[in-house]
Amino acid sequence: MMHGLIIGKFLPYHAGHAHLIRAARARVDRLTVLVCSIAAEPIPGGVRHRWMHGEHPDCTVLHVSEELPQTPEEHPSFWARWLDVIARHAGHVDVVFTSEMYGDELAARLGARHDCVDLARHTVPISGSAIREDPMATWDFLPRAARPWFARRVVLLGPESSGKTTLARTLAEEFETVWVPEYGREYCEAGRPALDLTLPDFEAIAWGQAAMEDAAVFDANRLLICDTDLLTTCTWSDLILDARPAWLTQAARSRHYDLALLLDGDVPWVDDGTRVLDMRRAEHSRRLRAELRAAHQPYVRLGGTFAERTATAIERVRSLLTAHAEKAALVAPLR
Repeated sequence: MMHGLIIGKFLPYHAGHAHLIRAARARVDRLTVLVCSIAAEPIPGGVRHRWMHGEHPDCTVLHVSEELPQTPEEHPSFWARWLDVIARHAGHVDVVFTSEMYGDELAARLGARHDCVDLARHTVPISGSAIREDPMATWDFLPRAARPWFARRVVLLGPESSGKTTLARTLAEEFETVWVPEYGREYCEAGRPALDLTLPDFEAIAWGQAAMEDAAVFDANRLLICDTDLLTTCTWSDLILDARPAWLTQAARSRHYDLALLLDGDVPWVDDGTRVLDMRRAEHSRRLRAELRAAHQPYVRLGGTFAERTATAIERVRSLLTAHAEKAALVAPLR
């Protein structure tokens, strides 16, 4: 039975790695993939392991989190320590698969054969450093499992009838991505009037909103637009019940957004049959600002006409994507 080995950082896991693993798996009876990480790396090893474990169920994908030297020059026992790790985690190896020249020496020290796949990167022209420098520009090389880590999340907050849903849909169309609707609205439209909601209802709404967002991000094209968030759920619970589920505050504050847009309630209120807080929009806005400050979430206020809000929002989102690329270009790629 032919046993193959692939070893790497996968920082991050990308289409080139996927090609290497699938090519290797087709050539051996059994393939072990070691995802190796050290604490100083920017993406936790456990996260990388989960990405790859889910993408390659026909392989044995293991996480090695030992603090090992990264180059032979770094420590005199480099090879001895790495060979020990491989022996403990993979056992006997017949073939080592890489897309790098170091595979020759590694295979020789293991008494195995080296099979080099796409060394020149002709089949999949990408590298981990290129993705780290600008994940937005290299987005198409990111497997679906890895995309949530890099996707930029934009959340819209605001009182009733401030144009959040229309703006969320517009932003999604402008940037050719997906948006997450307001679960609380769907919940109430299913037969539970807003003013009759109880604490268990707000718990269900919060869970539903978080689950929808976390599922939608896998389909995001660089950007996920969120019509609302759990901070908004907190304020609704306070407004209706003067209380909130005990766990909700911390859950809401633990969710990070790259851009928060707070829409003012300075446009006409429209009764669509589900809205109930027409006389409390100013109060709701104050509560939202307080929640954002308490969560240390920077935000941009949007006022004026719907056209003005839309123009400013598009500009801010576009700046978010551009700023990330410019910042990344100033950072030396990890080795």
